[in-house]
Amino acid sequence: MTATGTHKPAWAGDDFLSKVVNLLIQTKPLYALMKRQARQVLIKTAEKNGIPWRQSCVEFEASDIKALLPAIENATITYPAYYQVPFHAYDAGNLCWQAAFEAESATYSMALRVWPHEGLTWQAAQARLRSTFHEVLGAYRPEPVTQLLDMGCSVGISTFTTHRFLQQRQTAPIATTGLDLSPYMLAVAQMRDTQNEIAQWRHALAEDTGLPAATYDVIMLQFVTHELPRVAARAIFQEVLRLLTPGGTLAIADNNPKSEVIQKLPPVLFTLMKSTEPWSDDYYTFNIEAALAEIGFQRIVTQETDPRHRAILAQKPPADSE
Repeated sequence: MTATGTHKPAWAGDDFLSKVVNLLIQTKPLYALMKRQARQVLIKTAEKNGIPWRQSCVEFEASDIKALLPAIENATITYPAYYQVPFHAYDAGNLCWQAAFEAESATYSMALRVWPHEGLTWQAAQARLRSTFHEVLGAYRPEPVTQLLDMGCSVGISTFTTHRFLQQRQTAPIATTGLDLSPYMLAVAQMRDTQNEIAQWRHALAEDTGLPAATYDVIMLQFVTHELPRVAARAIFQEVLRLLTPGGTLAIADNNPKSEVIQKLPPVLFTLMKSTEPWSDDYYTFNIEAALAEIGFQRIVTQETDPRHRAILAQKPPADSE
């Protein structure tokens, strides 16, 4: 888990290499090819390791999941422009059933790529990915949690795993909310919640949740910030500060710009990655810690959690310091 001294990869930002890659991505025939290749890399990694990518999609299509959408969807939402661009090789981004049906398999596949030479099963890789983040969160915040909010919860993998991690440390129940801007993702999350573990699945903007102020002890964004332009990330951090109880914790898990693995990705891989992540340049050149400090957070800590990822923890000032 070593990091280089460079604050960002050479293939991100305004560097010459980044500009060349961006030009390739803006060339439509090449972009179409990159999207197909990016999908094939993920699907191949998944199915080679026993993740039933295509079979899961068939099972979702045969289920009654689409009937859940009307009750989940907030029809008054106006989707921001940054969310209506292609993501992850889907033309409709996260606003489609295909993205929702494939999200769980893609998440499991992503974890496998963190430790490619260790022969881990996908279950072990996923558990390790989550547990390294949880260890950092638990050490930073040992106090009990009453209310937990998972912003950008997708299909609920981060929601379930962190809810269970925090719940096993205490006897008092935790009321957990999973919030996402894609009603399709939330429909999958709700279908996966067979034991009604999660108090609420909420369709809302993370920067304008409509939730009551000073309510949540812990708010997390797991693998969300790299999908945001920095103006949206800052707005979300402002909303997090409003929603946290005094002394409450913000916990971010995401790609580590200083990771040696990420900085030394082969050209084919970083080009494929940028072709499916439209806000990569913004993310890899964004000083999140400085933004959090400017917005009003304190006790800001950044820690590597694995060869590719980092955790950023921050605290809303306690009541006696406000």
